[in-house]
Amino acid sequence: MHFIFFGPSSGDAAQRVENAYTQLRHTFNFNWTFIFILAVVFYVYWTEIKNKNYDAIVAGVALYSVHWFYEIMNGVIGKATGYPLWCVSGESTTFILLIGVCWELSMMFSMAGIISYKMLGDDPDKVLFQKGKFKITMRLAGAIGMALLFALIESFLAGTENGSFIWVYKWWGVVPVFITTYVPFFLASNYVPKMKPKAKKIFLFSLVGLNILLLAILVPLGVI
Repeated sequence: MHFIFFGPSSGDAAQRVENAYTQLRHTFNFNWTFIFILAVVFYVYWTEIKNKNYDAIVAGVALYSVHWFYEIMNGVIGKATGYPLWCVSGESTTFILLIGVCWELSMMFSMAGIISYKMLGDDPDKVLFQKGKFKITMRLAGAIGMALLFALIESFLAGTENGSFIWVYKWWGVVPVFITTYVPFFLASNYVPKMKPKAKKIFLFSLVGLNILLLAILVPLGVI
């Protein structure tokens, strides 16, 4: 076990990806943790609904929607080029949803936005640093901090013996995933709740609708 900062994550990374494709949406490793994790997600969301913490719910759905769009695009890249940017192994999960995301990982992301938003505290717009017109608020610092943490965790997962996370491309690793993936994830969770009601609805409904449409078309066609 060690940290991997750039691909390939192992000498047999390409073969591991090919193996993962054979286990895509199969129940070879299914176990009852699937149900327990789902129950935890339901508990978290219904607790927020009961407490009328609607901004936290928006944060959770915003990040989760962006997450699914990225996973769909990663699947398309895998189909087009032979290898996705990232891949999960069948040995590390109960169920692979798309080639780059398993059940456990997806359910974690369904709650990550709520966690990130709650970590902002009572004053998310508090200015931590300012020089001229440039300023860093809790929202921005929180997004960057969480993105860095998640990129480092992914680096650890890429170094596990069972290839929990698989990188094939030499140029893909901690820095690209931090900048292009996790920063947008947490910017969504931290800033979408701040949007005006109309803009908020447009963002969420458009992205959720697009994801559903893409899944409904691309999964039956065998693209993802």
